[in-house]
Amino acid sequence: MLAINNMPDHLHCFIGLNPNHSISDMMKVIKGESSEWINKEKFTLFKFEWQQGYGAFSHSKSQINQVANYIQNQQVHHQKITFLDEYKKMLTDFEVEYDERYIFSLPFE
Repeated sequence: MLAINNMPDHLHCFIGLNPNHSISDMMKVIKGESSEWINKEKFTLFKFEWQQGYGAFSHSKSQINQVANYIQNQQVHHQKITFLDEYKKMLTDFEVEYDERYIFSLPFE
């Protein structure tokens, strides 16, 4: 784990991933174990569930400090831009096609 920080509506994890492991397997473990722990400890009034999807973006080794700093300063950063607007910008910047209907859909919708 290179950096981690959260906001009320999202979480950033900056991870140096072993190439022998897949992002989807890693996300399955992160989401599964964290939601189990949150519910076991009763940190929320209702059952906690992550949204179905996630975003994963790759950065070069030369960007480690810049990305870690960005993640550590989320609270200040999101005073200037909403996470939804930022996420759409990231998708555009990384040339990822997306359908508005599937961005941040909740499991109970």
